[in-house]
Amino acid sequence: MDDAGAPPPVAIADPLERAMAHVEANVFEPLTLAGLAAVAGLSPYHFARQFNARFRLAPMAFVRARRLGLAAGVLAGPCPPALTDLAFNAGFESQEGFTRAFKRAFGVSPGRYRRDPTVSIQREFPTMSDTTPASRLTQEPAPVRKPAFRVAGVSAVFDESNKAEIPRLWPRLVERLPLTGQSHGGTFGVVRATGESEGRFRYLAGVEIAPDATVAEGLEAQAIPSQTYLVFHLDTDGSDLHAQMQVAMREIWGERTPRSGFRLANGPDLEVYPPDFQPDQPSHVEWWIPVEA
Repeated sequence: MDDAGAPPPVAIADPLERAMAHVEANVFEPLTLAGLAAVAGLSPYHFARQFNARFRLAPMAFVRARRLGLAAGVLAGPCPPALTDLAFNAGFESQEGFTRAFKRAFGVSPGRYRRDPTVSIQREFPTMSDTTPASRLTQEPAPVRKPAFRVAGVSAVFDESNKAEIPRLWPRLVERLPLTGQSHGGTFGVVRATGESEGRFRYLAGVEIAPDATVAEGLEAQAIPSQTYLVFHLDTDGSDLHAQMQVAMREIWGERTPRSGFRLANGPDLEVYPPDFQPDQPSHVEWWIPVEA
């Protein structure tokens, strides 16, 4: 059948699957985070966050891993090319860089593997979600509009390598409470993109304060605009809170949000804790993810 009689390509609704299909079709072409995000129809920040949640790997790290896996297959073939040619074809700037990456990934140099492809190497590149559903995670059936308010607290910049340190912000906030102009509501974890490198974000642990309240030295204020959100609820059981939240966030960002059909809005997303929240007691946490109305 010629092209005129061929059926049209099937549109891929899931933005992450759409980006993955693009990587597979163009794996040895120049690929960038911004370009993959554009294919997914997301901002680079939201794309990196969703991709990390589903595949446990940063987008460009996945691209490099995929290229190395295909390069290993070429080396095991009947007519493997020169390592210099393979390195450039795989998107590396030098044979030395390719060799280091290959050995780091597989525990053996590409030269040795080319000479003896029976050498055992481990290839574990994610091709599908391995997210474990959070059984106590529920979602509001429709987006919810929330009014504007103001949050003040302590903040720092994190990425995938150090985000486990976020809980350390909360004791720093508690020792400063109550803040001037503080409301009697709960506490908030406010997450926003930094505009810096892949996967970096600023997390603020804070409380709601009056619009005109003075912010003390060493604290940061964040204005939260009136916004429409996807709202998720997690009932916690008093066990390891961080582990429960990580499972829930992987499901929220890696599965539910990409497949929601809503376009994410530029703006902070929030973790919301009730006034009487105790991390070692059964309670609940909410996530508010901003979407375009």
